[in-house]
Amino acid sequence: MRITSKGQVTIPLAIREKLGLTPNTEVEFQIAGDSVKVRKAKTQTRGRALIEHMKGRGTGRMSTD
Repeated sequence: MRITSKGQVTIPLAIREKLGLTPNTEVEFQIAGDSVKVRKAKTQTRGRALIEHMKGRGTGRMSTD
């Protein structure tokens, strides 16, 4: 397998089928020494993404009264 001039590689069909990787599926890379692990990214709902974005930004001064 070779990397193209654009930095792309083709994931073999058998692997794509086994992992359910279709066009526009997001993947994650994990580097371990001189190896790279590629896995299907966990999908986030818009609500979960907003919660993650806002985490730690609140202050103790907020009140519901």
